[in-house]
Amino acid sequence: MNLRDVHLERRARVRPWQLVAVPVASVAAALLVGAVFLALTGHNPAVVYPAMLRAAYTTWFGFTDTLASATPLVLTGLAAAVAFRFGLYNIGAEGQLYVGAIAASGAALALGEAVPAAVMAPAVLLAGLLGGMAWMAVPAAARAWLGTSEIITTLLGNYVALYWMRYLIFGSASFWRDPTSTNFPQGTPIPAAAELAELGMTRVHVGLAVAVLAAVLLAVVLARTRLGFQLRVYGDSEAAARYAGIDVRRAVLVVLATSGALAGLAGASEIGGRAHQLDPQGLALGLGYAGIIVAALARYNPLAVVGVAVLLGGLRNAGTALQSLPGGRVPVAISTMLEGAILLFTLAGELFVRYRLRSGRGHGAAPAVATEGAPVISPAEPAP
Repeated sequence: MNLRDVHLERRARVRPWQLVAVPVASVAAALLVGAVFLALTGHNPAVVYPAMLRAAYTTWFGFTDTLASATPLVLTGLAAAVAFRFGLYNIGAEGQLYVGAIAASGAALALGEAVPAAVMAPAVLLAGLLGGMAWMAVPAAARAWLGTSEIITTLLGNYVALYWMRYLIFGSASFWRDPTSTNFPQGTPIPAAAELAELGMTRVHVGLAVAVLAAVLLAVVLARTRLGFQLRVYGDSEAAARYAGIDVRRAVLVVLATSGALAGLAGASEIGGRAHQLDPQGLALGLGYAGIIVAALARYNPLAVVGVAVLLGGLRNAGTALQSLPGGRVPVAISTMLEGAILLFTLAGELFVRYRLRSGRGHGAAPAVATEGAPVISPAEPAP
């Protein structure tokens, strides 16, 4: 067989079991890679993995910490899911989260101590939402009117937002910087009224309820409204959307604006629920990039995003517990490595779900068919 004749061919039909098997197999493969890494570094995976599970899920404080860690992941996962589902690849949730945090903390400081919590908390969340949406404005407009790849513009925006946030605290006497911090620059603490209410003595706060509500609303809008139908048509085929009279430019703007708003809301949730000040080091945790993993594992389903975020939140939360294991400290980076491995195997699995290897000189694309009621348009279909 000549390797030059081997090519990818789109599958004529994607079976439902394949859609479930890919995320499960991705997690299993990542755990296997992690087990090899642990064994090579002198640690027993049969000891480490159960310890991670116990730390994240089997105690009250461990589980509530997992829920707290999952809160921003739900929102960044939704931000990635709503964009990726419709073929728009927002890689900039990290930067949009930073700008949302800047806007939220700025709004809290500007409103001051006199504003009651019933007004302050919604205002802070709204400011973060609008901040993330505003940061998406340029990439969305460039994609809608100029056809510029949103992958490049949103990715570059992450670095601009990161260094802007750092400048506000470390490089200037800005409105956000605490003038009383003399040893190490810190952000000014937000008023107590801007802090999101917590569940008892845990770190779980109102932001989790907001995130779950956002997932439910997004699922309803996409499945039950005219706008959702138009976006689904656009996501299946831009050519079909144009043929049906759908305003493609508007669809692009709506999807990307919603994605940016959700990421900005994640930043506001972190300010009001955990950081309580603009904290460049505490916010730069890769939450936006982790949202892509959450969305991919959830197969861009808003409701499934919630469950996957809890899974990934537990993985992150368990990292610190590894330090107390007997027989030497387990590297905290194992959780980060597992995140990356999950994403890698998910993307590879997605490729082989949608395509298959074929040998021979025929390169014709398979006909498009619907999967679970959703039309899939062949990429070979010419645009009008």
